[in-house]
Amino acid sequence: MPLSSVVLLFMAMLLAALLLEPAARLIRLPLSAALVAGGFAGSQWIVSLGIDTGLRWHHFHDLVFFVFLPALIFGSAISMDARLLLRNLLPILLLSLPLLLVATLLSATLLFFGIGHPQGFPWISALICGALISATDPVAVSELSKRLPVPKRLLTLMEGESLFNDATTIVLVMLLLSAATTSDPQIELLEAGMAFLKLALGGLAVGLLFAFVAGLLIRWLDRAVVVSLLAAYGSYLIAETQLQVSGVMACLGCGLLLSHTLRQLKTEQLQQVNAWWSQLGWVANSSLFLLSGATITLLMFEERWLAMLLGIGAAILTRTLSVWIAGGLTSAIPGQQAVTNAYRIMMSVGGLRGAVTLALALSLPLELEGWWTVQSIAYGVVLFSLFIQAPGIEPLLNRLQRNGRL
Repeated sequence: MPLSSVVLLFMAMLLAALLLEPAARLIRLPLSAALVAGGFAGSQWIVSLGIDTGLRWHHFHDLVFFVFLPALIFGSAISMDARLLLRNLLPILLLSLPLLLVATLLSATLLFFGIGHPQGFPWISALICGALISATDPVAVSELSKRLPVPKRLLTLMEGESLFNDATTIVLVMLLLSAATTSDPQIELLEAGMAFLKLALGGLAVGLLFAFVAGLLIRWLDRAVVVSLLAAYGSYLIAETQLQVSGVMACLGCGLLLSHTLRQLKTEQLQQVNAWWSQLGWVANSSLFLLSGATITLLMFEERWLAMLLGIGAAILTRTLSVWIAGGLTSAIPGQQAVTNAYRIMMSVGGLRGAVTLALALSLPLELEGWWTVQSIAYGVVLFSLFIQAPGIEPLLNRLQRNGRL
């Protein structure tokens, strides 16, 4: 596709996102859901006119991994209050590390035996799919918090968990994809664990180093927005392409430490940086959901509807188990603030699947055995989250608040 066509397509997508935003508010639908519906309707209309949209798999990988993901991860990290995050770190880490791995394994098991086709949908593909549908997105609750009094701790728990488990999911999926696309896709647990630690901790170290240098530059140059942009994409690209460690973990570490640094400097600098990354995150998120909608085909629902239902059931079951186990463990530990039943209900229902699930599903290599099934399941779970779960969050929140439980 020529560069001019890419630019025009991107401008058209941004215009569509701007026009869909007030429509979504009017019908009380999450913007992400409206964007998916708009992308699907637009692509179907264009195709009906006999026009090739020009969208191909090879367009998505670099766009997703080198443009969208750094913006989404760093934008979320830079807006987090590190002190509030630290106070709630235990349940967040429980959900985003050990329980995420358990949810991945359990989901994979349910999908593998439920589909029952080892040749077309092998165990490694089931694991990748389990990891994809275990990543949560707090966008619906975050949107709700702009017009309703969502408790700050609940928002921190959900946004913090999403931030960490998105990073964990991306590292895990990359490891599994690497194993799946080799000639002998066998997974040695110890070797995989060591590789995971190398990717995650190596990326985190790169991010912290970039954040430290960025803090010095901001104090010297007083150009917080520009420096944050260089730090985010610089840490991601250096980690991912030069050092072969996790760029996502680099972005995460860089964003969290730089957020803490900016809170110690001028307030207006933090406000400028947050405003910039909020807009960039909106562009990345909106583009991703529109692209996802444009790549949905009716064939998915005709051929993979049963697999989608299995994925939805697995996602609901593993999410509920993870939240109640994490809440129970946290509440039982002395010195930890309890996670109430009302919080657990909101975290279970509000733990939607969204941007990262779609980003990874869009970029699946065609060499992966059963990639079409994996992508269809991921899309099905996200669509269920956006169109069934998300609209029910506001009534549930209002009911819990009326009953004095939040």
